[in-house]
Amino acid sequence: MSRAIDGSKRLNRRKKILKLAKGFRGRRSTNFKAAKDAVTQALADSYVGRRDKKGTMRSLWISRLNAAVRSEGMTYSRFIEGLTKANVIINRKALSNMAIEDPEAFKAVVATAKKAAGV
Repeated sequence: MSRAIDGSKRLNRRKKILKLAKGFRGRRSTNFKAAKDAVTQALADSYVGRRDKKGTMRSLWISRLNAAVRSEGMTYSRFIEGLTKANVIINRKALSNMAIEDPEAFKAVVATAKKAAGV
């Protein structure tokens, strides 16, 4: 059986890879062999990046909370300890948004944490 060199399946597969490589620099965007490796690596990196993003966002929320709580005369760790003792279950994302958008409500939460932590 003869080998298909210009078949539609082969062409479609190559077009798909080159479409994904659009915007890459140099040969990586036009040459199939180089593009194939670049796209494979880019897809792997983006998969990892989507998972890393979650930890990055959490550290951002914690940094914001630390800054907001320190202005109230408390540390982040004591704040979280106070919330745990007071059985206040609010995630860090919500607390961070509260500190930015509703400072009065956040001050009330900090007061609750202070009272429970005994600070």
